[in-house]
Amino acid sequence: MTAKPNILFILTDDQGPWAAGCYGNHEIRTPNIDRIAKTGVRFENFFTASPVCSPSRATFITGRMPSQHGVHDWIREGNVGDNAASYLKDEVCYTDILADNGWNCGLSGKWHLGNSQIVQHGFNHWFVHQSGGGPYNNAPMIRDGKLVNEPGYVTNVITEDALQFLDKYGKGERPFYLSVHYTAPHSPWTGHPQDIVDSYNGCPFESCPQEPKHPWAISLTDSCLGNSEMLKGYFAAVTAMDKDVGRLIDKIEELDIREDTLVFFFSDNGFSCGHHGFWGKGNGTYPLNMYENSIKVPAIASHPGKLPMGHVQKAMVSAYDFMPTLVDYLQLPMPEIYNLPGKSFLPALLGQNFAERENVVIYDEYGQTRMIRTHEWKYVHRYPDGPYELYNLTNDPDERENLINDTSQTNRIKEMRNTLAKWFETYTEPDKDGAKYDVNGLGQMRPVGKDWDNEIEPFFHEK
Repeated sequence: MTAKPNILFILTDDQGPWAAGCYGNHEIRTPNIDRIAKTGVRFENFFTASPVCSPSRATFITGRMPSQHGVHDWIREGNVGDNAASYLKDEVCYTDILADNGWNCGLSGKWHLGNSQIVQHGFNHWFVHQSGGGPYNNAPMIRDGKLVNEPGYVTNVITEDALQFLDKYGKGERPFYLSVHYTAPHSPWTGHPQDIVDSYNGCPFESCPQEPKHPWAISLTDSCLGNSEMLKGYFAAVTAMDKDVGRLIDKIEELDIREDTLVFFFSDNGFSCGHHGFWGKGNGTYPLNMYENSIKVPAIASHPGKLPMGHVQKAMVSAYDFMPTLVDYLQLPMPEIYNLPGKSFLPALLGQNFAERENVVIYDEYGQTRMIRTHEWKYVHRYPDGPYELYNLTNDPDERENLINDTSQTNRIKEMRNTLAKWFETYTEPDKDGAKYDVNGLGQMRPVGKDWDNEIEPFFHEK
């Protein structure tokens, strides 16, 4: 790459890769997500760094894992008001790098990384959600630093703001970077366009088997499992969002900048709608889970003329690899950032055989729950004393048989446990170590680290 491309980064909320047509779902309608995939590279094995929104988003934008940036759960407090706190105040984000190198940076939609009323990290356009979710109509947003309730359907509201940004900067002398962060298809699964909801009447939802209730499932499952109205609402949230994704792509085509624009489509974490007998993501169960549906996300990149068309990439990559890959693709200098855990997957993005990643290992964390995953095996470790899990993903891709007590696997478990511990020891910042905190999935109350009062108990909402 020599010229500076525009960048459109679309991020959805709680969308598993199964919830898109291009990933094989014949029931859900996502023609515009599929349209991006047809013009680019679709990753089959892209993993979030944590199976919940705020830690995942923090890793995408910083390239650092939760035990480095200190965001370990969805941010419950510190988003707005007198107690607002900038959770990433000491971090270098890739938007800082882009802004320093000439990009106009805009954000329309969900931030959910603290101090949402303050423009941060290189952005010069800032229209964000006040927290991380809520009603889809008359949603709580922040415009020009002020708390407002925006009339209309929030997916459309976010899109309209993004379209205005594109009209303003799309043909400018400087390239643009635009993050469009939808709250869809996050709950609630009510309040969506009724015609789209009704269009799923009679859908058998074969892609969402309502399995017997998981023994670890939380209360969300009680109200959703087997409820066709919730399934219709989830599918409608995705389809309504997909329509607006189409409006964004149409706009950059109308501006005649499609070939000058690198488009990404991701979600922050996966989701289960009855799969494994629960509704939710990593905190859809307690203990917190690391099921494939929670940690895998849709991941698509499209840049006509620069990236291959309709390519399916099987290489395993993680959200902590995204920042170094983007900087590599743009041929920008990487600032001195301490101990980044990820590496550029540019060859995979370019559709090449990524032989050096054949032996790649993926790591995830959610507080005291940590995971190590190879192509064949997954081991889940929970501090301080379990429960632990081991799955052979080749023979058991749905993770039905926990082999942790299989004596033939004793050496494998020991080896994977040691590898997991050494990796986290290498990259963890001790004052932000997630293994120290009783993260329970009910939300982080304030930042952690040496610059904050370092008592452990108050950081996370009590169960």
